[in-house]
Amino acid sequence: MRNLYALFLLFWAFSLFGSQLQESKKPYSFRVAYGYASEKDLGDILLTLNFSKHPQDLRVVAVDGGYLLKENLFELPIDLYAKGGYSYFLEDKNRNVSEILAYVKILYNLDLGRNRIRFGFGEGVSYVSRLLEAEVYDATDQETGVMDPTAKFLNYLDITIDFDIGKMLHIRSLEDCYFGYLLKHRSGVFGLYSGVHGGSNYNSLYIEKNF
Repeated sequence: MRNLYALFLLFWAFSLFGSQLQESKKPYSFRVAYGYASEKDLGDILLTLNFSKHPQDLRVVAVDGGYLLKENLFELPIDLYAKGGYSYFLEDKNRNVSEILAYVKILYNLDLGRNRIRFGFGEGVSYVSRLLEAEVYDATDQETGVMDPTAKFLNYLDITIDFDIGKMLHIRSLEDCYFGYLLKHRSGVFGLYSGVHGGSNYNSLYIEKNF
């Protein structure tokens, strides 16, 4: 309940801040995602497109909401959003975990005429109610059992690519509804957060609607 209350306050703060900025036709966004943990690190996933699953059955369901702060940032096809979210991790040992997110995100819009592809990068913070099993596993030497530091509060990256469903299907009512891939990444940024050097990565699929 406390997590949901914090999320409500976060959305309310975004709305107050956004009301002072320029009007947009569709300033709000809402996203629903589902994914699974990866055994690979961030570099392996992005550079080699290795989406292999974690040895344990670790999944996540997530919802995010956002407010458009600036369109065409620096006169480029880049939108700037303030976003917040709630995630529910389905852990292998039935010790499910809640997560609260707050981040800013840039979206680069590539207009292909008949469709639109967006590349997104979000940077912010994440707080979980319990240590994630994927992060405990990553921090533990499987031979000696020695565990490096882990933490509930870590840096968060939100990396996405998606396309406009309505434009692809030529259905006007579905325009500004996107289907895409999300990489949810938590880490200590090489020890910057609580001395944590590891983290977790979740490969996810999502639908996002602008309204």
